[in-house]
Order: sequence, then C-alpha cells, then structure tokens
Amino acid sequence: MRKNIVAGNWKMHKTHTETLALLDEILAKKQDTPAEIIVAPTFVNLKAAQDKVAGKGITVAAQNMHQAEGGAYTGEIAAHMLTDINVKTVILGHSERRAYFHESDALLANKVDTALKHEMRVIFCFGEELKDRQADNHFNIVEYQLRDGLFHLEKKDWVNIVLAYEPVWAIGTGETASPEQAQEMHAFIRNLVAKVYGNEIADNLTILYGGSVKPDNAKEIFSKPDVDGGLIGGASLKAEDFLAIVNGF
Repeated sequence: MRKNIVAGNWKMHKTHTETLALLDEILAKKQDTPAEIIVAPTFVNLKAAQDKVAGKGITVAAQNMHQAEGGAYTGEIAAHMLTDINVKTVILGHSERRAYFHESDALLANKVDTALKHEMRVIFCFGEELKDRQADNHFNIVEYQLRDGLFHLEKKDWVNIVLAYEPVWAIGTGETASPEQAQEMHAFIRNLVAKVYGNEIADNLTILYGGSVKPDNAKEIFSKPDVDGGLIGGASLKAEDFLAIVNGF
C-alpha cells in the first residue's frame, strides 16, 4: 500500500547538541499523523539521533553512502556501518550529490544495488535543471535518470524504493513547482514505472516532491493524487515548520 512520507534532509547543518535539541522539540510537539516522519542528520549524529527517537515514531535516514562494502575509501561510509546502528533508510542521488560530487546515474545504480543487498530502503532523488524545463526537455531528463539509475532492478526490489522528484531549480531557491506542475510530473513518473514494472508496483510506489516545500504550500501540494509526501530541506531545520508540513496531510 502506498505510504505518505515527510522526510527532513538536514544536509550539513546541526551539531550534536543542536541535533538532539531539534529532535527533542520535534518529539515534544509532533501530533498523530498518517505520514511516516523521517529525519536525515549528518553521519556523525546518526547514532545519537537513532538512540533518541527509537520507538517514538520517527525514522532516521542517512544522507548518502558508498557503493563499496568497505576498503580504502577515506571519508566514506559503507552500508553495513549504517545498518549496524539500525539506520536502514538512505537518501541517494540528491541533486547536490549529483552536481557537487559528480555522481552519475551509473554510480547511483551501483549504490542502489548495495543498499538493497543490505535490505535498506532507498529514497532515490532525481529531477531536471532549469535549462531542461525551459527547453521542454524535463520529461526526458527524468526518464533517463530513472531508467539508468533504477530500471535494472527486479520487481521484488521496488518494495524498498521511494522516489523523490526534485526539480533542481526549486531547491533552496525559494522557487517551487506549482502543485499542478508537481502532479503532472508525478503522474508521468508513476505511468513510466507502470509501463516497465506493471500497475501494481506503480500504484503502491511512494513518490515524494522535493523543492522549497513550506508550511504554507504543503497542504495544497500533498493534496495532489500522485504526490505522496515531501523531501524537505531548509524547512526541516525548524521543528515548528517541519511539523506544520507533516500536518499537511
């Protein structure tokens, strides 16, 4: 069954002390919600965050991981290191990883394979840049990213895949795709998955929208039939704003 999710990607923000303080505030103020709440702190704060929220209705995710099982990869984190501290969800393919660290679809396909091998859930990010949308090429870009990053998977693998469509031009810019634009792309994505894997997998697939979701637009965006939640950046760093978005369902 399709799940509603609101995931907060904290990026390179929040010290250890600040992480625990924000989680305390979220735990104190959160209400009953049909949506799964996910937070993704920095690597150094994952264990503390997991200990803080265990059994309290919040899932902790990693922002990235390496494709190798281990070895001489200075500064990198392997999948089994995450699962060993009970972090079993990972964000892969975020536009910042693609842009600043030059992560290709082929590399991301390898990362997805490694995560699934370790029975992790993957939040797979993708989306077009402004030049692609202006050239009316946004559907092609999205199709290529999904095809090259995920369409090698077997049907059984999709139970551990969450998609996160993030138009790059709407991330951290204050610009937001209109609810109609988000729905149009999400419907295209779901139909594309249906063509390759069948209606059952597509109908049960959670597709998140990422790109300047705020308390004042979350409800309208989440009301669209193919939008199942959000991958939230800046607004997830304030408990009140993040929970207002969560309560958009």
